[in-house]
Amino acid sequence: MNTPFKRQKESYTYADYLEWPDDERWEIIEGAPYNMSPAPGTEHQQILVALLLPLANYFKDRNCQVFPAPFDVRLPRGDEKDEEISTVVQPDITVVCDSSKLDKKGCKGVPDMVVEILSHSTAKKDLSEKFNLYEKNGVKEYWIIFPWEKAIDIYYLNQDKRYEKTTTYFARDILTSDLFPNLEIDLAQVFEVK
Repeated sequence: MNTPFKRQKESYTYADYLEWPDDERWEIIEGAPYNMSPAPGTEHQQILVALLLPLANYFKDRNCQVFPAPFDVRLPRGDEKDEEISTVVQPDITVVCDSSKLDKKGCKGVPDMVVEILSHSTAKKDLSEKFNLYEKNGVKEYWIIFPWEKAIDIYYLNQDKRYEKTTTYFARDILTSDLFPNLEIDLAQVFEVK
């Protein structure tokens, strides 16, 4: 289940995260650990792949890179050492346009865009804690996918550094992005609408 485990410490860091078993997926949000087991289901992964392909093609000849989960995004509060970072998340899809944020461990710093595909066990965290986390850290665009509704909400960081919902797209729509001009994704192919 996607909930914090019984705490043995007041706050956890990336150093703790690196000690946890390799066969488990974890996130730490402002020191609170979340076990992401079990692995995502078939529908989640089908949507992930169907969305990843057009994104990868779009960014192929551009300066941005696309990464599917598992991919660690470390969000430092300031200039603390890696081991002291208290937030490490694994968005379903991460887009990074500043290559200086990339290293062998993943991304250290704020990505430009993140995508989360909801499941019933992760919806509360993705819609509240991660929403607030991404907004506070300045992720420019946040896509939230509702598989059971075949819908995607897109939030764009406005001038006040607050998320503003730009659009809800449905299965027969062509998705576009405020952040990335000319990006178009046929959602019938993502949600396999016939």
